[in-house]
Amino acid sequence: MSDADALAKAQAEARAAADEAERLQAEAAEAVRRAQEASAAAEAQAASLREAAAAAQAAASAAAAATPVSGPLDAASIEAVRDGYAFDGDVLEFGALVNGDPLPDVPIRIPIAMTNRHGLIAGATGTGKTKTLQVLAEQLSAVGVPVFAADIKGDLSGVATPGEPNEKLLERTRGIGQDWTPHAATTEFFSLGGVGRGVPIRATVAGFGPLLLSKVLGLNETQESSLGLVFHYAEQAGLPLLDLADLRAVLTYLASDDGKQELSGLGGLSGSTVGVILRELIAFADQGADAFFGEPEIDTAEFLRIAPDGTGVVSLLELPGVQDKPAVFSTFLMWLLADLFNDLPEVGDLDKPKLVFFFDEAHLLFRDASKDFLAAITQTVRLIRSKGVGIFFVTQTPKDVPSDVLAQLGSRVQHQLRAFTPDDAKALKATVSTYPTSGYDLAQVLQSLGTGEAVITVMNEKGAPTPVAWTRLRAPRGSMSPAPEQQVDATIAASPLQAAYGTPLDRDSAREMLGRKLDAAAAAAAKADADAAAAKAAAEAQKAAEAQAKADAKAREAAERAAQKEYDRILRQTSPRSTSRRTSSGSSKTVLEQVLGSKATRDILGGVVEGIFGTRRRR
Repeated sequence: MSDADALAKAQAEARAAADEAERLQAEAAEAVRRAQEASAAAEAQAASLREAAAAAQAAASAAAAATPVSGPLDAASIEAVRDGYAFDGDVLEFGALVNGDPLPDVPIRIPIAMTNRHGLIAGATGTGKTKTLQVLAEQLSAVGVPVFAADIKGDLSGVATPGEPNEKLLERTRGIGQDWTPHAATTEFFSLGGVGRGVPIRATVAGFGPLLLSKVLGLNETQESSLGLVFHYAEQAGLPLLDLADLRAVLTYLASDDGKQELSGLGGLSGSTVGVILRELIAFADQGADAFFGEPEIDTAEFLRIAPDGTGVVSLLELPGVQDKPAVFSTFLMWLLADLFNDLPEVGDLDKPKLVFFFDEAHLLFRDASKDFLAAITQTVRLIRSKGVGIFFVTQTPKDVPSDVLAQLGSRVQHQLRAFTPDDAKALKATVSTYPTSGYDLAQVLQSLGTGEAVITVMNEKGAPTPVAWTRLRAPRGSMSPAPEQQVDATIAASPLQAAYGTPLDRDSAREMLGRKLDAAAAAAAKADADAAAAKAAAEAQKAAEAQAKADAKAREAAERAAQKEYDRILRQTSPRSTSRRTSSGSSKTVLEQVLGSKATRDILGGVVEGIFGTRRRR
C-alpha cells in the first residue's frame, strides 16, 4: 500500500471516529435532557404529594376537631401532647397516647440526651415496672448506650433472649404502631460476691466506706461516726481493710489497752460502741456477707463496655440469691454509683449518656438512712449527671424517694397506684400534686391504669417538662420470661471477666499485719517477763547467798566462842589443884599446858566442837 493510500485510510477512520463521537455526544445530551425532565417531573410530583399530605393532615385535624373524642382529652389537648413529644434528635419510644383507645399517631417518647437527667419508674407490684425497664434497656443498648440493672427476681434476664411472637402480643403492638420484631441484647451477668450465678462483684471494706457500711449494719449516727474514726485510723496506720475480718481485727485491737493509746489523740472509742459494731459485724457475716467483701474489687468501668457490633452491653446484677437481704444489695448498688462518680471524668451534657443505671427496689436504699447517708446520695445524684451517667429509680410510690432526690429527677413513668388504705390514699394524693397541670383527673386515672400502661412526663430538649400523657407502653423485643438457665450459664462461662474476677484473692492486709504486730508484742512482753523473772531470781539468789554468808559467819563466830569456852573448861579441869612450885623466873609451864595451848590442839578441839554443834558444812 502506498503512502497516499495509507493516509486516505487514516483520514477515513478519523472521520468515522468523529462521526461516532458526535453520535454519542448527541445521545448523552438527549439523556441529560430526559433526566432533567424526569427530575422536574419528580419534583413536581413530590410537591404535589407534599401538598396532598398537608391537605390530608389539615383534613385529619379538622376531622379530629369535628369528631367527638371518647377519652378524657379533647382534640386540642391531643395536639398539645403530639407537639410536646415531637423531638428533633434521637429518642427512646415509650409507646402511644391513650385517649379511650391508643392513638398510634401520637407517640410518647423521650430524647436520649435527656436520659442522663434521671428518672423515676413507680407503680404497685405487678403493674409492669420491670417490663418498662426492659423496654428502655433494649432501646438504649441498641443505640450504643451501656445499661446496668439489678435483676431482683431473675425475670429481667429475658433481655438476653429473643422474644417469641404470639397473636395477643402482635395485636397489642399493632394497636400502638410498634413494628415488633424479636431481638436479644448483648448481656453480661453479675452476682454479689459469687452468691448466685454471674461474674462476682466484690468490694473492699475500705472502698465500701464507713457511710455505706453503717447503713448496712443499721448503726446510729454516733456509731457511724465511731466507725468513720476506725477507717481513718486504719488508713493512717497503713492497715488495708479488704474484708470483714480485717475490720474486726482493727476494732478488736483498738479496744485493747495498746490500741486505746494509739487513739488517744483522735478522741478514742467507747468500749460499748466497739462492742455494738463488732456484734453487728458478726451477725452480718453470719448472713453470708463475707463473700461480698474482698478482692479482686470490681472495676466499675466494666459496666461501660460496648459490644463488637456497636451496641451497649446490658449488665444485669442477678440478685435472687440475696433477695432476702434487701438492705445489702440496695447499699451495694449505691456503692457502685458512688464508685462511678469518683472514677469518671467530667464530660458535661452529651448527645447520649455513657451509662444508664436502673436502681430497682429503691425504697430499700432510703429506709432508716442517716442524714449523712441521704446527703451523700443526693450529692451523687445531682453531680453524676455531668459524668455522663443517668439514673432511673424503680420503686412503688414516689414517696419512697426523699424529696431532695425527687427534685433531681427529670422524667417520671407512673404505673398504677392502689388506694386500699388511708396511707395509700394519702400517697396517691401526694403523687397527683407533683404532676404538671393536665386535662386528666389523675387521682382517677392512676387507679384505673391497666397493666403495661403508665402516666408519663419527661424533660424535653429544652429542659422543660412535657405534657402529662396516659400511655400504653411498648412490648419488649426480648423474652418476657427468664432466660433459660443453660443459656445464662454458657454466657457466664464465656465471659472475659471471669479470668479477672472469678477467683477471690487473699493478700496481706490489716488482719495479718495486726496479727504479726500482736505476736511481736506478745513475744517482746514474754521476753520482758522472762528477763524480769530472771533478774528477780538472780536478786533473790544474791540475797539468799548474802544471808547464807552472814549466817555462816555468825555460826563460825558462835563455834569459835564455843570452842574457846570448851578449851577454857578443859583447861580448868586439867589444871593441878595445888599450885606447883615455880621456877625463879615464874614463866615455865607444865607439859599438859603446853600441849593444850598449842595451835594443833586448838584446831582439833575446834573441829570436834563444830561437828558437835553442826556448824561445819557437809560435803
